[in-house]
Amino acid sequence: MKHETVSVAAPAGLDWKAIGYLVSICSVFFLGVVAWAKEDPPGWYYPVLVIGMASSILGMGCRYMAHLHQKAEIEKARAEAKRR
Repeated sequence: MKHETVSVAAPAGLDWKAIGYLVSICSVFFLGVVAWAKEDPPGWYYPVLVIGMASSILGMGCRYMAHLHQKAEIEKARAEAKRR
């Protein structure tokens, strides 16, 4: 059986994806604050605005959790490769 090593580039130090998601979450709040200042909005406006902001933040959280899961799988594979 032929064994080949595989190198996977892994970021060290800062988690840039986490920083990116935090910046995106902050931008959702800033845009929400600006949109909140609308004069005489229809009755559905504020609930839809809050639901839109919450779903955007929830989506970013899900993507970040997938990122953490992927990092854990890479580390597991790396540890398993070292054992062989």
